Amino acid sequence: QVQLVESGGGLVQAGGSLRLSCAASGRTFSGYTMGWFRQAPGKEREFVAAISWRSGYTYYADSVKGRFTISRDNAKNTVYLRMNSLKPEDTAVYYCAARGTLVIDTTPRGYDYWGQGTQVTVSS
Repeated sequence: QVQLVESGGGLVQAGGSLRLSCAASGRTFSGYTMGWFRQAPGKEREFVAAISWRSGYTYYADSVKGRFTISRDNAKNTVYLRMNSLKPEDTAVYYCAARGTLVIDTTPRGYDYWGQGTQVTVSS
């Protein structure tokens, strides 16, 4: 009964910022990797960022490195994605995902649980 619920998406102008949240429930996530993926219309779902719940170790896609920051709040069982310097090409539905191992994976099929997604639209 693992559930992941994303929030925080919306419309923002290019150069602006948003913070997405992923509320996780249903089990202890200390042994998990949490990831963010995104999918634009007509395109494949792509990796954005991941974090080890236990250690906080992070990994980013080249397209967002230096602009996005993934983090977690253990007390709130919540994972965040802070997005700065947003570009129109960042427009997509953003999904939170959970993987039952601490080994980082960048492929969607490596993740066991998914949220419903939240829309991020960046205008030029």
